[in-house]
Amino acid sequence: MATKEDETREPLMVVEDGSTDHESSREHPWMVYFSTFVAVCGSYEFGTCAGYSSPTQTAIRRDLNLSLDEYSLFGSILTFGAMIGAITSGPIADYVGRKWAMRVYTAFCVAGWLSIYFAQGVLPLDLGRLATGYGMGAFSYVVPVFIAEIAPKNLRGSLTAANQFMICGGVSVSFIIGNVLSWRTLALVGLIPCAILLFGLFFIPESPRWLAKTGRHKDFEVSLQKLRGKNANIAQEAAEIQDYITTLENLPKAKMLDLFQKRYQRSVTIGIGLMVCQQFGGINGVCFYTSSIFESAGFSASLGTTIYAILQVVVTGLGAVVVDKLGRKPLLLISGSGLVLGCLLPALSFYFKVHELALKAVPILAVTGILVYIGSFSIGMGAVPWVVMSEIFPINIKGQAGSLATLVNWFGAWLCSYSFNFLMSWSSYGTFILYGAINVLSILFIIIVVPETKGKTLEQIQASINV
Repeated sequence: MATKEDETREPLMVVEDGSTDHESSREHPWMVYFSTFVAVCGSYEFGTCAGYSSPTQTAIRRDLNLSLDEYSLFGSILTFGAMIGAITSGPIADYVGRKWAMRVYTAFCVAGWLSIYFAQGVLPLDLGRLATGYGMGAFSYVVPVFIAEIAPKNLRGSLTAANQFMICGGVSVSFIIGNVLSWRTLALVGLIPCAILLFGLFFIPESPRWLAKTGRHKDFEVSLQKLRGKNANIAQEAAEIQDYITTLENLPKAKMLDLFQKRYQRSVTIGIGLMVCQQFGGINGVCFYTSSIFESAGFSASLGTTIYAILQVVVTGLGAVVVDKLGRKPLLLISGSGLVLGCLLPALSFYFKVHELALKAVPILAVTGILVYIGSFSIGMGAVPWVVMSEIFPINIKGQAGSLATLVNWFGAWLCSYSFNFLMSWSSYGTFILYGAINVLSILFIIIVVPETKGKTLEQIQASINV
């Protein structure tokens, strides 16, 4: 006799055109697109927070008479705020809902930007940076989770990948306009995505899966109907979600230690493993110190960083378009292979420079390598781990598991950026060889452990992984 858990693993009934019966009756999902647009304003806010410190360093140090150490603390405290945000984001989003969680995180960002704008000394500057870091770290969890929970399976990958695209957009715009705006004005610009997000949240529905989990069944159906269209047949999809929620309700309420139970080991390993692969392959060291890498290789830092920023946005957008066509795993493997090449070329460049070999080739190899690296990261390893993370955790452990995975991600970001200069002083080419070796291990991890989730409902994915 089949159990409810077994039933959730059965494929949906297929109609003559090859689609599921509830897919065939859907209207145009304009509300899904609009809700995604509102949510990714949080991702754009993430990007503005991350991109703020680079173009403002000289002006802030001059106006507030900060030492290099004091400004370094201002820059790095963002990551500590993000770690706190990562720890608390899951439980808050589970308790008050995805929409109210985004309101809370937006309030932190607003308070942080205002504190920076009015700062006349170090303390309000650092407190503001810490607050924006908190909001940034929390957004990095709740935005992809919300999008994954509202999107139909055929759009989920592309819409969730829009999260990374908007982060890149926020960083790049901050880099560009930060060259012409004062640092106080740039802080006020950071309030714009906050305003759009707060206003837009009044018009979009709450995650239907969260509503179902909290027992608000009438609101669940209203939310799902609004997302799929007023004339769409949601019966099959609603039943599938409700059946899966019912199965999960029979399980005890998850605590952090429960993540290490055998039934959740694979999903937790995949989620945390992908975050390790993303961060320990060197991205934040390369990103934070792109200018110094170009200068060390004898290439124009301003030209190099401009090309870098444009390439990052374009390739991330391309990845978002193709993730639902090519699949998650192929993009990760293509990305990982490119990252290995993107590490080997700068390693070769710095090796030549140290040993005074083929010196004319040094800047060409370095620039080509860094651009290959960022292009490869943007096409897959930047966005896809967040897509997969939002898909694989059952809703009863999603808050705890998502917080843990996000915390690992931010710890890796801090460790990579903190250690980069020490590694470069040890051996410039050895640093990139080390990152290349880690990316080779990442490729092996993806091949062996990570499943393909394209074209499956969240319930089908989670039931197949968490057995």
